[in-house]
Amino acid sequence: MNHDVVLIGGSAGGLEVVRAIVAALPKDLPAAIFVLIHTSPSSPGYIPSILNAAQGPRAAFARHNGKIQRGRIYVARPDLHLLLEKDRMVIVRGPKENRSRPAIDPLFRSAAVHYGPRAVGVVLSGGLNDGAAGLRAIKDCGGVAIVQDPREALFPDMPESAIQATPVDHCVPAKAIPALIRELAVTAVKLGKKPGVRKNLLTETKIAALQIQGEEVTDAIGKRSTFTCPECSGALWEMDERKMLRYRCHIGHAYTAESLLADQEDSFERALSAAVRTLEDRARLLGSMAEFAKQKGWRTSSQSFASKAREAKEHSARLRSVLTGTR
Repeated sequence: MNHDVVLIGGSAGGLEVVRAIVAALPKDLPAAIFVLIHTSPSSPGYIPSILNAAQGPRAAFARHNGKIQRGRIYVARPDLHLLLEKDRMVIVRGPKENRSRPAIDPLFRSAAVHYGPRAVGVVLSGGLNDGAAGLRAIKDCGGVAIVQDPREALFPDMPESAIQATPVDHCVPAKAIPALIRELAVTAVKLGKKPGVRKNLLTETKIAALQIQGEEVTDAIGKRSTFTCPECSGALWEMDERKMLRYRCHIGHAYTAESLLADQEDSFERALSAAVRTLEDRARLLGSMAEFAKQKGWRTSSQSFASKAREAKEHSARLRSVLTGTR
C-alpha cells in the first residue's frame, strides 16, 4: 500500500504551479491526483485542457460516482465540491466553505477520513487560508503534508496558514514537489498503529457530502457563537479546534476566522453602498418635492423639503467617504 492518493489545492497563482507539477510527472504514475483550484461559478472549465497540454498524466473533470484510477488526474468542477469515498468520487453542490465552492478543505478532509496514511496533501499559492484545516486533517490521519514555500508563492497566505496549522512534512519550492510525489507514489505506507479519526472530522465530512444537517449536528461539534453566517444569516457555531478559529452554521457554510472577516467586510461594503444609493435617491426626491412646492407657492413646505434634501446629501457624502476611504 503506497501513498497513491495525491490532493493538490491552490487558488490565485496556483494554476501555473499545478501545470508545472503535472508536466514533471510520468503518465503511468502509480497514484491518482486530485486537483482543486478556486474558480468562479461561471468558469468555462479550461483547467483539464491546460493540464493535458502539459503532457503528464491524463486530466479530466471528476465525475459523480466515478471510479478512481491510478495514473489519472481528476479536476474539481466549477461551483461543485469534490469529495472522496472508498474507490469513488462524490460531486455535490453543498454549502460553501471559506467562501468557495469547490473548496479545498472538504476534499482534503474526505481523503483523510477514507484513505488515511495513503493520502498526500499539497497546498499551493492562494489568498486567505482554505486548505489549512484540511491539510491538518490529512496529517492527523497519518498522511503526508506538503506546502509550497511561501517565499516563492505569488500569494503566500494559503501556504503560510497551512504551516501555522500543521507540522508539515515538506515545505519546498514548487519545482521540488513533482519529485516528492513520484517518490511517495512508490513508497510503502509505514504500517503501525492506525491514527484514529476524530469525531468532528467524520461529522464535517458528512456535512460536506449532504448526509447530515441541522442544529443538532453543529451543537455536537462546537458551541453557539454570537455571530451570524454572512451567506444565510443563520447562527454560527464556533468549532472545537486546536490551532484554528473556525465557524460553521446549521446549513453547513463553514469559515475560518479570516474568511469570515473577509465575508463580513464584503457584506459591510454592500450594505454601505446600498445606504449611499438610498440616501442619494432620497436627496433627489426631496429636491424634486422642494421644487414642486416652490412652484405652487408653498414656501414652508419647500424650505422643509430642501433642508431634508441637504441633510440626505450630507449623510450620503459622509458614507461615500467611508466607502472610498477618503475620510
